[in-house]
Amino acid sequence: MLKAVILIGGPQKGTRFRPLSFEVPKPLFPVAGVPMIQHHIEACAQVPGMQEILLIGFYQPDEPLTQFLEAAQQEFHLPVRYLQEFAPLGTGGGLYHFRDQILAGGPEAFFVLNADVCSDFPLSAMLEAHRHQRHPFLLLGTTANRTQSLNYGCMVENPQTHEVLHYVEKPSTFISDIINCGIYLFSPEALKPLRDVFQRNQQDGQLEDSPGLWPGAGTIRLEQDVFSALAGQGQIYVHLTDGIWSQIKSAGSALYASRLYLSRYQTTHPERLAKHTPGGPRIRGPLFCF
Repeated sequence: MLKAVILIGGPQKGTRFRPLSFEVPKPLFPVAGVPMIQHHIEACAQVPGMQEILLIGFYQPDEPLTQFLEAAQQEFHLPVRYLQEFAPLGTGGGLYHFRDQILAGGPEAFFVLNADVCSDFPLSAMLEAHRHQRHPFLLLGTTANRTQSLNYGCMVENPQTHEVLHYVEKPSTFISDIINCGIYLFSPEALKPLRDVFQRNQQDGQLEDSPGLWPGAGTIRLEQDVFSALAGQGQIYVHLTDGIWSQIKSAGSALYASRLYLSRYQTTHPERLAKHTPGGPRIRGPLFCF
């Protein structure tokens, strides 16, 4: 039994995506003709044993999001639920805060996907690698050139075992050409290090004369607080892909992501492509002319 979590962020994020996100929340912005996160949900729904898909973020559950969730449940015949954070909690805080919801039913593992990535989502291959050699954290990685790599989380791997020996988020100098795709497969045990970070945050931020929980204790950054700290300790491994991948951080990158998805539609979703029909629209010139 498997689950998936899609991290959709909140309105305080994605400022580089404006003005496109003024009218439509960024996770619902159309990329290659469908809402951005529909690509994620489609990929998750195709994994055998998938039982539930959870969206975690800080958006208000308004009408567009509610309608999308209802339509997704009907189309993919899976529970698709939204869990709203009480405050922005970072890439790992929501996972820890909603840990009981994630672990309900006893999943053997759960996928974690950042909403603002474009990929062919090789989830079944990741699951096969995980079952072959089980570890708390499996990260999807791809390669970039030396200059591009500085914009992403970089991993140094053991080429024989694929263990992540060193992890640096957006390094100032070249570390490795293997970058983090923002797509993960976690064992239930992966939540224990998040608990440790939460408890450490609480201890560090709590003043002696201020009883109670420090408000910032729930903020956890997977990349800096977990991956960097645990690299080289036999807990984090990388699965490399040569498939399509890009981030969707700006209007221009949304166009590029659309191009990548459209290039695959001939085999994955031919029904979404325009066709030459009498009286219908005509396709002129190259398919991609951005």
